[in-house]
Amino acid sequence: MTTATGKTELVLRKPHEIQKEIMDFEGKRLIIRAGRRGGKTTGMAALACRELIKQKRVLYAAPTSDQLQTFWYEAVRTCTPLIDSGVLYKSEITHSIGFPDSRFRLRAKTAWNADTLRGDYADVLILDEYQLMSESCWEEVGAPMLLDNNGTAYFIYTPPSFRTRSTTRARDPRHAPKLYNKAAEDTTGIWGTLHFSSHINPHISGEGLELLAQDMSSMAYRQEILAEDIDEVPGALWTRQTIEQNRVEHIPESLHHVVVGVDPPGGMTECGIVVGATATCTCRGQEELHGFILADDSLKASPDQWAKKVVNAYDAYSADRILGESNYGGDMIQATVKTASQELGIRVHYKDVRAARGKAVRADPVAALYEQGRIHHCGPLPVLEEELCTWEPGISSWSPNRLDAMVWTMTELMVKRERSNIRFIE
Repeated sequence: MTTATGKTELVLRKPHEIQKEIMDFEGKRLIIRAGRRGGKTTGMAALACRELIKQKRVLYAAPTSDQLQTFWYEAVRTCTPLIDSGVLYKSEITHSIGFPDSRFRLRAKTAWNADTLRGDYADVLILDEYQLMSESCWEEVGAPMLLDNNGTAYFIYTPPSFRTRSTTRARDPRHAPKLYNKAAEDTTGIWGTLHFSSHINPHISGEGLELLAQDMSSMAYRQEILAEDIDEVPGALWTRQTIEQNRVEHIPESLHHVVVGVDPPGGMTECGIVVGATATCTCRGQEELHGFILADDSLKASPDQWAKKVVNAYDAYSADRILGESNYGGDMIQATVKTASQELGIRVHYKDVRAARGKAVRADPVAALYEQGRIHHCGPLPVLEEELCTWEPGISSWSPNRLDAMVWTMTELMVKRERSNIRFIE
């Protein structure tokens, strides 16, 4: 391929099979589900350089600077002959390559915060590692960039595992798979989808991939290498179908009891904060006590911050008590909540709960109530639901803080009927 002036040839690496499909895409929106080291970023760098030479405005975005570097290295390597000859300029400061005295340029930016993309423009927009980005990177910022010339957008993601959930900025950790499924149903020709595993890349070691299968859990291998979107985890206690079929849109008007469950953070994990309630429902011709999950206010923060979140949730939902697990940190939760309640001027009732059994044993009765259709989520609670549907007892190595907080809440409200050991914090 040559420039309009014919001065220097742009030489692209020979694409592998899927990279060629990406390069040949003729629609306006392509979402790519790819395995690690499958060649997605290298392929997008080649596409970006090709579009630049066609005198397009290209914007590439990735969540972090480390992720950006692979793309930038390939883009610079590809365009070096044109840069050296003066046809193109390069700026390492702004990660830009373009034609002098022209609007046509390729730029690479980080998008950990969607606002960093504001004010930019594009004829071709590439959102890499989209599963880790906030939805607003596309919905509020990216889409309007393409209005000038009805531009093209590429979304690239590896199916999110729970290992990556803590690093995402998304409100819904499954927003990328949901977009993929929506695109797959499109019949207009505007949207397209591509799925390929790491095995498609001829430039990586087949022997190494075989060793990875032994080193990784089967779930992680399916997600990160085979690029499978896994909706249901066989060993999980909850299924998305069960949660969805029992979901309600609104909080019942007449609630009996409201409880805020708190599972304290361990190290750098988040503090689980889940608000639950009970109400009487008429089902199958008789009145039954049902549980409702009103809110998931879990967050990763300092003890002072999460304690204030707990107290504010207690106040906002007119709760009867706060439940705090005392196994971890002893009286730490009570002391921290007491301080926060005094600072906020909100008096709270508090009850210690202690884990005498393992997480799975505690969770089983609550999961059974879900299966019986007696616990309902009020509206979408995507991060809590992701945790419920991906935590495998005895297999998962991460701590399900949101799950634990919810289990404490529903155990108190639905499994146990006793109302003892309640202490009033002065």
